[in-house]
Amino acid sequence: MTDLIELTDVSVTHRTHGGGLFGRERVHALTGVGLTVAAGETVGVVGESGCGKSTLARVLVGLQRPTSGTARFRGEDVWGMTGAHRRASVGRGIGMVFQDPSTSLNRRLTVRRILRDPLDVHRRHSPADRAARVSELADLVGLPPSALDVLPGQLSGGQRQRVAIARALALEPALLVADEPTSALDVSVRAQILNLLLDLKDRLGLAMVFVSHDIQTVRRVSDRVVTMYLGRVVEQTPAGSLPDGSRHPYTRALFSATPSLLDPVEPIVLTGPVPSAVHPPSGCPFRTRCWRATDACARAMPGVRTEPGAAGHEYRCLHPVLGAADLAAGSPATPRETP
Repeated sequence: MTDLIELTDVSVTHRTHGGGLFGRERVHALTGVGLTVAAGETVGVVGESGCGKSTLARVLVGLQRPTSGTARFRGEDVWGMTGAHRRASVGRGIGMVFQDPSTSLNRRLTVRRILRDPLDVHRRHSPADRAARVSELADLVGLPPSALDVLPGQLSGGQRQRVAIARALALEPALLVADEPTSALDVSVRAQILNLLLDLKDRLGLAMVFVSHDIQTVRRVSDRVVTMYLGRVVEQTPAGSLPDGSRHPYTRALFSATPSLLDPVEPIVLTGPVPSAVHPPSGCPFRTRCWRATDACARAMPGVRTEPGAAGHEYRCLHPVLGAADLAAGSPATPRETP
């Protein structure tokens, strides 16, 4: 498969007010992230709140410029393009669905105007064809024609998210980035929106990056699952091999926190201090909470290791989970040392 987008050693740091020299500190939102998304592939991104998932999504769609590293779309350096070329290439080629449709949609515009705006901005088709495209988009996401002439606030949460999805698809992108697209919705409509996204992916041949904290859902909709912790990618696993095939202790802990009725898992209780993105720990960022950590984990971030016989399975851990015995607290690969 051809890679649509490729991130190489991407880092993003933000300066904040308060603390530090001259009253400013740096938040390490992403550190050394490498990721590829191939045409037609669905990549799930999971991790706790604050791990960098949304920042990664913004980098993928060209809304966040990396502090260092490169982002390439269809082989071109996104931030090496001129502004006009970037808007034409990335703006048309990648669509994004945000977490909360009540804030991502302009509440003063009708649905018809919201869906037509991308077509007008990028001057796609004739005015008559744009009007037809708006009706086509509404039908594509299951909105009745009557919804086109109302304001977003007059729609239900599920309908608003359908509008957001239709807007993201207006320019026929090759890649759709969905950042927690169901978390702001009622439980009763989450499955509907998730099924809609999967149906559209198959019907339109889209690649998709699905960002969520719900690893069980991500596992079911993805071809590959990326686990993030404190701004780093710590594991990339083929979805079909989860959970037993995952090797990083943090991926296992995530699965145990959201157990499946079909695949019951003994909960893994994480203890120890939660590290700060302002002052991240040395070495492996997960070591302060990992039951398998040793002094070696504090010296340097582990390099990328590949799982033999499992194409696309990579992880960064000195003491990977290789079996059920490794899941027990107090059972490190070597005698426990203070991290």
